[in-house]
Amino acid sequence: MGILQQLLKDIPIPKMAKVKVIFENNMIDDLGSELGAKLQQKHIQATIKPGMKIAIAVGSRGLDRIVELTAVTVKALKDAGAEPFIVPSMGSHGGATAEGQREVLAHLGVTEASVGCEIRSSMEVVQLGELPNGLPVYLDKYAAAADGIVVINRVKPHTAFRGPVESGIMKMISIGLGKQRGAEACHQLGFKYMAENVPAMARMIMDQKPVLFGVATVENAFDKVAVVEVLTPEEIIEKEPDLQMKAKELLPKLFFDQLEVLVIDEIGKNISGDGMDPNITGRYPTPYAHGGPDVNKMVVLDLTPQTEGNANGVGTADFTTQRLVDKMDLEVTYANGLTSTVVAPTKIATTLPNDREAIQAAIKTSNVLDFNQAKMVRIKNTLVLSEIEVSEALFEYVKQHPQMELCSEPYDFSFNEHGNLT
Repeated sequence: MGILQQLLKDIPIPKMAKVKVIFENNMIDDLGSELGAKLQQKHIQATIKPGMKIAIAVGSRGLDRIVELTAVTVKALKDAGAEPFIVPSMGSHGGATAEGQREVLAHLGVTEASVGCEIRSSMEVVQLGELPNGLPVYLDKYAAAADGIVVINRVKPHTAFRGPVESGIMKMISIGLGKQRGAEACHQLGFKYMAENVPAMARMIMDQKPVLFGVATVENAFDKVAVVEVLTPEEIIEKEPDLQMKAKELLPKLFFDQLEVLVIDEIGKNISGDGMDPNITGRYPTPYAHGGPDVNKMVVLDLTPQTEGNANGVGTADFTTQRLVDKMDLEVTYANGLTSTVVAPTKIATTLPNDREAIQAAIKTSNVLDFNQAKMVRIKNTLVLSEIEVSEALFEYVKQHPQMELCSEPYDFSFNEHGNLT
């Protein structure tokens, strides 16, 4: 028996129970009809002229019903006599290659066949100018040459900074449409100034190029579209902060102020740009964002298949497993940090041979006198929070909480012969 096993062999894991968490679940059932009606508003239709070649910016995030959102927008533009085409708008994602970005869209279901128009993918950009602080502002070459630009994105809290505008339409314009060079430029001065630089870059692009409108969604706690708006550039500037506030209201959460241990089964870029959403875990990659529980020790156990080895976020945890580390693509993971300039999340957390020992290590170092009384929560990932597991020390708190319901008897975690959770 090795020294780590000797240190951990007598560390108890508290009994757990399943908990149902209740979130608001308002959503738009007939999204196509609602979006179609908003695209027919007179002031929106007035921006479209027959024969206009219009670039539609579509990103790499897994927006709810992204294919439908895009296809309905394409149809509305075609019905007005325009000639729309898709421009992948995802900064450096897809390996920062034109074909890679086309493939990212295909993974999301966005293809020329599914949305009814051509996809023009390139990493070439044109520079439109500089901000007063010297940062260059770039725009995709196809979008720059178009007669009009339309942007589709979800509005939600960012994982590394706070401001009236975080992730949404303006970020898609400044970073998504800026491709690799735009993403690098916007990150150059760090997340401390991102709340200023994102809207400033977007305003310069909107001032110089014909951004017609943005299609903005806000999703509920179950990642379903609850709000859809079609906004002109003036409305983007005026209303995106309100949509950001709404997104924060609807965000799912862990209803605990303080935890000794948080166990997360899987992380991945398909779940969050940070592998797991810091807005849920309370662990942020920078000091410029806040919110969520105070977690003493965090464990991540595995990577999603969809992340394809990108383990960005593993360094935000305290402990991980050899299984996760074996699946890491170091080059892809480190490239993520080099582009964002935030490299702590791409470090490798303290690595244990299996799930049991990783969890025991977290409990051992959680600074509680009685390990059986450790306040511990286990979640599948930060997108799935309506069913979680909590330790015995949290049972009474859960019973008294209006949005949580204890729904099993206490039980012990079950591990297989390799020490991994079953």
